[in-house]
Amino acid sequence: MKVIVTGGCGFIGRHLIPRLIQMGEDVTVLDNKSTGSPDNLANIDNQVRLTIINSDIAQPGTWDKEFIDADRVVHLAALTDIVASIESPTEYFSVNVRGTLNVLEACRMSGIKRLVYPASAACYGTSDQYPTPEDAPMRPQYPYALTKQLGEELVLHWAKVYGLSAVSLRFFNIYGPHASAMFGLFISQMRAGQPITITGDGSQTRDFTYISDIVDAIVAALQSNQTAEAYNIGSGTTVSVRRFAELLGSDIKYIPRRRGEMDVTFGDISKALRELDWKPQISVEEGIRLALSEMKM
Repeated sequence: MKVIVTGGCGFIGRHLIPRLIQMGEDVTVLDNKSTGSPDNLANIDNQVRLTIINSDIAQPGTWDKEFIDADRVVHLAALTDIVASIESPTEYFSVNVRGTLNVLEACRMSGIKRLVYPASAACYGTSDQYPTPEDAPMRPQYPYALTKQLGEELVLHWAKVYGLSAVSLRFFNIYGPHASAMFGLFISQMRAGQPITITGDGSQTRDFTYISDIVDAIVAALQSNQTAEAYNIGSGTTVSVRRFAELLGSDIKYIPRRRGEMDVTFGDISKALRELDWKPQISVEEGIRLALSEMKM
């Protein structure tokens, strides 16, 4: 089968695409290379099964022709930085909402058999319930979270109205080799010989989910017959940020807590366990060991 991966040159694509190729899939990556790089895919075996096309799904173009002979789509393309989304909300709306609409229309017009949309647990904001179930109120606190929520609503609406077979996966705190966000910052500080900086006293807890468990969830969703559903994808537990940093074996520096920072992220993953035949495999201790080993640290 031909699988299209939008935004495939980024962190998740770096880990997902080798798995798809190992499964015998032909993969076409659509990426404008604004935040990812084809270098992330340079070491993939069986390069003949991989095609990378420079394209911007937020803009009209010939990229939608790739959908004509494709079977499935993983729509990873998105802008994800919280601070940047506050500073440039129009750009985030263009990519994360308009771009998702464009991909959905390409899927609809081409008869795509399956679409997986990676959403974000940031859409929950500060929840009233932990672990947080999928039917919890959505309280996005910044434009990134809002645009990912709007993208998910489009996906589920297209599934219901147009019969597109599609699901949304709400990811919690992804980490692993070559990640950005918190883990990437910690690794950059360690490589620079600096202490890891933690906001507050580090007692806030996070649902740290290793990248291979994320890839497993995407593959399970691609193979599932469920449609028009959203699923939490997390680790099944929480770990304090301080404990996470201690496992990295670096010195720690505490800095003031950021305004609006959540005390807890923790997803109820029972629905995914039940309906997607998926479950997380990697503990935070094992995940950090694996990541440091792969990065030769």
